[in-house]
Amino acid sequence: MWQPSSSIGFDEFDVEALRVRLQKMTDDQLAKFGKAAAYVCSPAANLGHTPRKEFVIQLDEARAEWRRRHPKAEEA
Repeated sequence: MWQPSSSIGFDEFDVEALRVRLQKMTDDQLAKFGKAAAYVCSPAANLGHTPRKEFVIQLDEARAEWRRRHPKAEEA
């Protein structure tokens, strides 16, 4: 059975770099990124398994950036 190599860059995840990247995105880009992040965290994309920690962090950070930009949307 094929096993993923640990050398493909998933060993360390730079949350600060992700935050900077998200801050530079337009609202449309951030929304698309958030939708993609939500999909890769979904049971369908993970065949019922728990999603990778990095994917969950990306989704959480995208949601946090959206809430930072649109605080009134949360009140409605």
